[in-house]
Amino acid sequence: MTLSFDIDTPGKTYGHVRIPHSADDSAWGHVMIPIVVINGTRPGPTALVIGGTHGDEYEGPLAIRHLIDAATPEAILGRLIAIPYLNTPAFHAATRTSPIDAVNLNRAFPGNPSGTVTEKIAAVVNDHLIPLSDLVIDIHSGGKTLDFLPMAISHILDDAEQDARCAAAARSFGAPWTARLREIDDAGMLDGAAERASKTFVTTEIGGAGTATPQSAEIAIAGLRRVLAHHMTYDWPAAPAPSRALDLSDPGGFHVATHGGLVHPLVALGDTIEPGQPLAHIYNTSDLETVRKTIYAQRAGRLAARHVPGLIKPGDCAFVIGTDGGPLPA
Repeated sequence: MTLSFDIDTPGKTYGHVRIPHSADDSAWGHVMIPIVVINGTRPGPTALVIGGTHGDEYEGPLAIRHLIDAATPEAILGRLIAIPYLNTPAFHAATRTSPIDAVNLNRAFPGNPSGTVTEKIAAVVNDHLIPLSDLVIDIHSGGKTLDFLPMAISHILDDAEQDARCAAAARSFGAPWTARLREIDDAGMLDGAAERASKTFVTTEIGGAGTATPQSAEIAIAGLRRVLAHHMTYDWPAAPAPSRALDLSDPGGFHVATHGGLVHPLVALGDTIEPGQPLAHIYNTSDLETVRKTIYAQRAGRLAARHVPGLIKPGDCAFVIGTDGGPLPA
């Protein structure tokens, strides 16, 4: 890892992770990823907080920028490593994947130190930052194509002790919804890299639609501080926030479009859904005589996510339905 400062430097240090990238416009150039490390004045664990794994998601960068401005060495127990936009090229291009190599960073783990730019970024996190950390937080939202109920998420893990740690950390985030799911395929994901290293891992899906709102930004800002306080990394008065349980473990809750066209949505985020209920009509945009197609609910539950753009294509995630588990104890 090429870091522009010594990670053990006392206090609060601003700098960059430098990723070599020789391009037409920069022969000996680098991708510069902003990073802040705060080594606290008191002993404690190490927390790694990451935003911008996908470049079109903004709640994470906002929450981490707020945290960087507010946190001081006196308030940190142990070490805080903060990266507001890990996939810096994608962040500046406002794209999910990198404009340099078209790779999705959250499908590139464990990475490759000799690979493409995105693979090198993944390798830095996998080989250097995750091993240093006790807690890993990767803040996501729906990007340009999805919109979610605001939720903190822990994965269902086979190790009962780690599963309980991650679930407790996700609940401490205090998002309006606290979700549980078993990742169908974590190949290449930062999530799996952290969990296989036995770290406490929390992720989120907070809003989306390619923007942030005052509400989604505040959920991310306050939630990040709460989970760090819960993990004894940040000395900050963090009152618990109400949250409802959301079970996303049923693969039948994921509705994938089988036809493309113009979308007429018939339901909204948070709606209670019945089996067989129409969720959207899809109109063929090339043939006005073609009968519209309809996406029907495969199961009952709460609408947790929806496709955002007005056009959809086969294979797109159209809707996600989960089970509302009711209010969680504080």
